[in-house]
Amino acid sequence: MVLQGEFAESIEHPDLGLIEKNTISTEYFWLDRWYNVFRFQQPDGKLRNFYCNVNMPPKFDGKVLDYVDMDIDVILWPEGRVVTLDEDEFEANASRYDYPPYIRRSVHEAVDQLKQLIEAREFPFESL
Repeated sequence: MVLQGEFAESIEHPDLGLIEKNTISTEYFWLDRWYNVFRFQQPDGKLRNFYCNVNMPPKFDGKVLDYVDMDIDVILWPEGRVVTLDEDEFEANASRYDYPPYIRRSVHEAVDQLKQLIEAREFPFESL
């Protein structure tokens, strides 16, 4: 599933910096994967960055797309730098809420899959 949105106003994000008004977000969701990918384009069309959320596979009822965010995010910058965020937050929540082994394993596999897709420049990262 591919959705597209546009930022109605500029926002300051703690990890991404200033996201300008009219930045375009092309959002890729798979109903069988433990992640989604947002491709941010500057208002002038230039690639800003990719923002990847690690989450439980979403559910879509025909109107609402719903998923549980698992804290970890992977950012890909245009020059190729990859940054993984909030691994400590995931580990703290996994302990606090006693996540079963399959969830912990699936989250770590999702991070690995994202990094492999990025390294291979496979969809949706082929435009980098």
